[in-house]
Amino acid sequence: MLTIISFIAFTAFAAVLTWWITRKDKTDSSDGFFLGGRSLTFPIIAGSLLLTNLSTEQMVGLNGSAYKNGLSVMAWEVIAVIALVLMAVFFLPKFLRTGITTVPQFLEQRFDKRTQTVANSIFLAAYALLLIPIILYSGAKGLINIMDLKAMTGIESDYMLLQISCIGIGIAGMIYARFGGLRTLAVLDTINGIGLLVGGFMIAFFALAFLGGDGGVAGGWETLKTVHPERMDSTGESGSEVPFSTLFTGVALLNLFYWCTNQQIIQRTFGASSLAEGQKGVLLTGALKLLGPIYLVLPGLIAYHLYFGQDVGNDDAYGKLVSDVLPSHLTGFFAAVMVGAILSSFNAALNSTSALFSIGLYKHMINPGADDEKTVKTAKLFVTVIAIAAMVGAPLLSKTGSLFSYLQTMNAIYFIPIFAVVVMGMLNRRVPSGAALLSLIVGLVILISTLILYPAFNGGAGFDNVTGFSNFHLMGITFALLVGIMFIASKVAPRAEAWEMQTNTPIDMTPWKGAPIVSGVLVVVVLIVYISFNQ
Repeated sequence: MLTIISFIAFTAFAAVLTWWITRKDKTDSSDGFFLGGRSLTFPIIAGSLLLTNLSTEQMVGLNGSAYKNGLSVMAWEVIAVIALVLMAVFFLPKFLRTGITTVPQFLEQRFDKRTQTVANSIFLAAYALLLIPIILYSGAKGLINIMDLKAMTGIESDYMLLQISCIGIGIAGMIYARFGGLRTLAVLDTINGIGLLVGGFMIAFFALAFLGGDGGVAGGWETLKTVHPERMDSTGESGSEVPFSTLFTGVALLNLFYWCTNQQIIQRTFGASSLAEGQKGVLLTGALKLLGPIYLVLPGLIAYHLYFGQDVGNDDAYGKLVSDVLPSHLTGFFAAVMVGAILSSFNAALNSTSALFSIGLYKHMINPGADDEKTVKTAKLFVTVIAIAAMVGAPLLSKTGSLFSYLQTMNAIYFIPIFAVVVMGMLNRRVPSGAALLSLIVGLVILISTLILYPAFNGGAGFDNVTGFSNFHLMGITFALLVGIMFIASKVAPRAEAWEMQTNTPIDMTPWKGAPIVSGVLVVVVLIVYISFNQ
């Protein structure tokens, strides 16, 4: 009963407080619905960035990867700091200067409408078919285990329970995303983000104490270091999920795309009230990501020690650990902030997907004469359609292996081509539009062929089994190939005139003076973390 009461209490508190703070916001315009009226300050930006990223595909999936592979998977958190530094000092000033709402809009300004349309379609397909269903699935898995919904509801079928949970979470998220704009979602993110950070640190504390027994937290830490010391190596073995060498190829590229060009994430920064506020928000997120391994990796390491030899799946390990170590009166609170995290990422994906559809396709191609009100109404209708589709498709993901590994592999299919085109578009002003379009198509063909089709026709055996090196290196090679295509085109058949970035923004573009110093400190801390756990 205490679990249910605390769950309802925190959920209601977050919803009421969000409504009170944002009750006067106008969401009938594109800027209001998609960018929060360009009024977001750095604490809201940081809170929203962190929680949009920090959902159950991270809590459940990354801890599941740590349970399977050890400390080396912390790369997804720690290397993200470097990507956030680059976002703050290089990418964000350029994006904000153009006044865009979506990344494909930037590609249209830099190249042409064809490139914009292809990139927009890639984003839409990836979000609708991959990202949104995974958020729902991972959220439902985490909630089922943490709340022990099987015992609470009496439903014996795991699949039916998964379906019901996906539908419940999906409906709640759809309501938030449909009736609130970006600022509503950002405020809700910040409230739930505080709760989730508190809850995540609690899990790590109670789990260490549980593992340590009479030795307490210190005893638990000593057990981690001495019983299986090989699992506390930050670099990882050559056959692990994240070998150290991949930090400089696929892992780095996936992080750079995710934090610098992924619409779902950086749409928060597009709503900044000024460049300085945006930079402060992004760098604060980087500082908070340094704490990520404590609640996104450490519990998975502890779960390995507790459940070694037992029949506990990777993606069930975190939920079981929470259920076993967290006092019952806190379980409801943690389940509530987990649901908040699910809703945050789900809402963010829905809002970004609706922006891509309504601005990138509807207003761009289907109805160019549509006014702001009509565009936003169309976006809200699209939110409903995509949410329902995700509720149907999410349970089918129960047949995948490691959730986090699956997510990163599938993400690469569209991450790598789009990032290559954005980067070369910024760095080389002579790259022609035809080369950008060709690179998008070539990248998709290579990565779909090697990461999806080859395993499908070879009994699940990955392309990495043939080449002998990680798929992350394949991503790096593909990126280099696409960059090479565009570079050669810029020399052989360059644009007639070098592209000039136009300033089209209503906000103050004065950079934050502290950005270089804070960026340098964050990079140094990343190096210290890796050196400290290098065995």
